[in-house]
Amino acid sequence: MDESLALIKYEKLSTKEKMILYFFIYAFIGWCLETIYALMVFGYFVKRGFLFGPICPIYGFGAVLLILILDKFKKNNNFIKFLISMVAFSIFEFAASWILEIIFHQRWWDYSDAILNIQGRICITFSLLWGFIGVIFSNIIHSFVDKHINKLFYKIPFKLQKTSVYVLCIILLVDVVLSVIKYI
Repeated sequence: MDESLALIKYEKLSTKEKMILYFFIYAFIGWCLETIYALMVFGYFVKRGFLFGPICPIYGFGAVLLILILDKFKKNNNFIKFLISMVAFSIFEFAASWILEIIFHQRWWDYSDAILNIQGRICITFSLLWGFIGVIFSNIIHSFVDKHINKLFYKIPFKLQKTSVYVLCIILLVDVVLSVIKYI
């Protein structure tokens, strides 16, 4: 092995930069899921979310929230992960609904017709679903994504990784500004 290659230090994104990357990955996956769901329900393409771009930030923020919270409970059983996910997501979904309604005077979802709902912002059915999704996300989905991102980033020059994260942030900022202007 060439000594110069052995001396190359493998640089990694900071935890904050990696969380930003995960935000974008899961926000895009969430947009895809929402789009597929709407296509199945309505039978045609429906633009989901309030941004112009193909991301649903609530999924990105929710995923990062779960990564940060459940990381502390890796060794706990799935029931504990379920409860934590259910409570964390329900609080997050309620807060997101309330904030979006205050800012934009619109509701992007409404569970008023669902049983055991709170102000139509959250309901027991979705709270339970968030618990199950949290366990699946923690045990399977994020492990898979993390493993493949690490493999991919090992092959991509560090400066390009870092630049990509910040370019995505700039694009998101422009999208948020334009979207807010549209809704206000």
